[in-house]
Amino acid sequence: MKTSLLLLVALFASPLSATDAKTLPEDLARRFAYDASQPLDVRLARIGEKDGVRTSDLSYASPKGGRVTGFLVEPAGKGPFAGIVFGHWGPGNRTEFLPEAALWAQAGAVCVMIDYPWVRPEPLRVNQGRGFDEPDKDRASWEAAVVDLRRAIDLLAARPDLDEARIGYVGHSYGAQWGAILTAVDRRVRAAVLMGGVPSGESTLVEVDDPDTKALREASKPETIEKYFVINRPYDAIRYVPYAAPTPLFFQFATHERFVTEAAMKRYYAAASEPKLERWYDTGHDLNDLRALADRAAWLGPKLGVKPMGPILEQRLRSDIR
Repeated sequence: MKTSLLLLVALFASPLSATDAKTLPEDLARRFAYDASQPLDVRLARIGEKDGVRTSDLSYASPKGGRVTGFLVEPAGKGPFAGIVFGHWGPGNRTEFLPEAALWAQAGAVCVMIDYPWVRPEPLRVNQGRGFDEPDKDRASWEAAVVDLRRAIDLLAARPDLDEARIGYVGHSYGAQWGAILTAVDRRVRAAVLMGGVPSGESTLVEVDDPDTKALREASKPETIEKYFVINRPYDAIRYVPYAAPTPLFFQFATHERFVTEAAMKRYYAAASEPKLERWYDTGHDLNDLRALADRAAWLGPKLGVKPMGPILEQRLRSDIR
């Protein structure tokens, strides 16, 4: 019989202590605490079913205000299933991983994809800050994104057809940043894939000299920029990856990355705890090399105890176009 849901959720929703988190500073851990006693108030609307996979429009209450919007993608059958939470890149939304989630569902995983607060549909949207001028808005929206992802884990853990010991995470860009934080503050994540992640805000806003970031810096006063980083350095992914253990991490990097330098990516990987793995792909930040998907499947699938993805992916790639 499962552990009491209320006891289980309350345990994991509390910020990890320094001892539990292997010296993770308490001032970092407590930023992502929330009241797990509040109801999720899950609402589902079936969208469709194909190849034995059910897709539903999803929403649930956010501890930070409003409602989280997303998708729930489920396998047919009784389980017990694995679970995967997906985190999209910053300007993206819940649709980024929808095709991949369908593959994972065929393999035996229940998948949740959410919108971050700043891409939710109106009137639920909560805007981020404008450049360097509103650091507190960024701080608040980032904390909300991580807490909303933790609530997605709550949603999975509450399912009677899901094995709580087999919950994984896949995140891209901003989603990789949140994944680094999740592995340090929420031990229910048993394995995490961090795609195109950056170690810090400065690594992408200062170290990279592309026209957009250069113009952003030139439009702001040095003291405004420094204040921004003072407030938001506590959310840098590199501060959390040293505390992921024993959760294994798989880093996927792009050789033609435009948002962060190769040196910064290597610095990021070096900071992470063991066990860890890195792979580089001859593509850009979107990591749209098919091998990246295949490698995620080959690495994460056995850790979550799902069916091999290879045959499912081969079937999906077959085309009857002549």
